[in-house]
Amino acid sequence: MKEGIHPEYYQAKVICNCGNEFVTGSTKKEIHVEVCSKCHPFYTGQQKATAARGRIDKFNRKYGIKTEN
Repeated sequence: MKEGIHPEYYQAKVICNCGNEFVTGSTKKEIHVEVCSKCHPFYTGQQKATAARGRIDKFNRKYGIKTEN
């Protein structure tokens, strides 16, 4: 590698909006993210329930089925 053309490499602290923090390698010292594996619906298992509920509601609307609230 040529000297002087590559950016500095740091042990970066990643901070999520949910409060989760972890360390990774990066050219920045600190990284702020909106979503991480602790709060993303795909990783928490909430995505499947939400998607299923949407499909059920769509089916019920299509066939005019009334649900009790």
